[in-house]
Amino acid sequence: MRRLLKWIDDRTGLEKVIRSALFNEIPGGAKWRHTWGGILLFMFAVQAITGMALWMSYSPSTRSAWESVYYIQHVMQLGWLVRGIHYYAAEAMVILVLLHVIQKIWFKGYRKPRELMFWIAMAMALVVVSFSLTGYLLPWDQQGYWSAKVRTHIMSLSPVFGSYLERLTVGGEHFGHHTLTRFFALHAGVLPVVFSGLLLARMMLVRRYRKQAFEGIAKTEINASSFWPGQALKNAIACLAVMGLVMLMTLKPQWFGFTHIGVGAPLAAPADPADLYAAARPEWYFLFLFQFLKYFPGEKEVLGAIFIPSLILGYFVIMPWIAKVRIGHYFNILVSIALLTGALWLTYAAKMEDATNANYIEAGEQAHEKAQRAVELASGPTGIPEQGALHLLHHDPKTLGPILFAAHCSSCHRFDGHDGTGNVPLDTSSAPDLKGFASRAWLTDLLKPEHIATKRYFGETAFRNGDMVRFVNKKVSQFDKEEKLALERAIKALSAEAGLSRQAEAEEVEADLIILGKEDLGYELGCSDCHEFHFEDEDVD
Repeated sequence: MRRLLKWIDDRTGLEKVIRSALFNEIPGGAKWRHTWGGILLFMFAVQAITGMALWMSYSPSTRSAWESVYYIQHVMQLGWLVRGIHYYAAEAMVILVLLHVIQKIWFKGYRKPRELMFWIAMAMALVVVSFSLTGYLLPWDQQGYWSAKVRTHIMSLSPVFGSYLERLTVGGEHFGHHTLTRFFALHAGVLPVVFSGLLLARMMLVRRYRKQAFEGIAKTEINASSFWPGQALKNAIACLAVMGLVMLMTLKPQWFGFTHIGVGAPLAAPADPADLYAAARPEWYFLFLFQFLKYFPGEKEVLGAIFIPSLILGYFVIMPWIAKVRIGHYFNILVSIALLTGALWLTYAAKMEDATNANYIEAGEQAHEKAQRAVELASGPTGIPEQGALHLLHHDPKTLGPILFAAHCSSCHRFDGHDGTGNVPLDTSSAPDLKGFASRAWLTDLLKPEHIATKRYFGETAFRNGDMVRFVNKKVSQFDKEEKLALERAIKALSAEAGLSRQAEAEEVEADLIILGKEDLGYELGCSDCHEFHFEDEDVD
């Protein structure tokens, strides 16, 4: 082995490079605040490795993006783990790079001669956020689709070139296949190259500044120590801690506010341009801007979306020159604290508004149910059709039923008091509530004197004083024991006509009682005196 390593070193000089990296002298010795570069490099490597694994199964197309992510999440062995690590590592990188910028400001790491280091840190922060913004759309689910629509709208507000930038990013007038391929190219191609270049530039500048720190000064005077082993150990511990947090978020996302997720990263229902996603919100690190824009309605939106953020970014760029003034550094710290406090307050305000917003909560519940239904259908025996997973939802009775009920039935009927989708119409109902319609429980309550005249049945209809209500109040209420047993059998027979799957097992067991119940409908109870019912000896239309 030694001969092999020597052979390699003779031809590459690898040993010298490794020694130079490991035994590079650090002014001031090993410190925890020197771990940021190592953590960012480590997390970028994690992102690259997991991203490559996801790339092997991902297909950037409007008919295959969600489907391929579903495959990764629910079919591919440990795919949920790989995707979860990639997703939450991206969240962690946003926090880490922002803290890195704050650290630079606090410890004067942006002053001469480290201006370039500070600007590189800012550029890295922008690239990391861009990673998340472009990656958010790639699953092509409702959350990513509608959030991206909001972001590209903000881009269109830019003066002069806004509309051109939006079309360039979207790949046309509307979101579609070209939008996905462009976002994917940015996410997996352009941004990794840019970030790698920034990391390399940062490493080169770090070595240069450390070398300059020793010029004309003895190492003992500035308490210097080599990278190995002290700083290397601190870097390893910090990287392990961050990775442990990422793993915890992947395995227990509920502990971090992701209430509707089992394990791994979230996946909403397939993107549907025709279905406005009322629960759409930007990523948590953009919630402050989402809340901030509420103070700039209409034509003023461009101020909150473009001009003010640009001014703040410009201020950070000129911070090194402001710090040249005697109190400039402290002024920069105060401004940074004020901006950070404002962003945190706006984020908190957005969260609190959503927590008390009944419409948002309801939309979130419906979105969760639709996401679960999409996975349930995709996991069914027929799988995902050639037309894509959205086709499953568009032809699913359970998904379309509430929508159709709200559109065509709720003007008269209710479903458990609402229109089928959870909204309560302003107009009063004029027909029975259809939750549980034709079930044994529904029919049993219908034929009880204390229920039949309520709004659940005939209370708000034109028949609230009709023959049926009088029959139940006067006759059914006086039934003897035998008649009550006959009524129970009749209810079972009548409910069996609905063919409800949840009663199939009970109906199979009570088949004889159902036959007797049909006879009771015609003879014992006399229901057929008013109502039509097909009996065994009659033709059925």
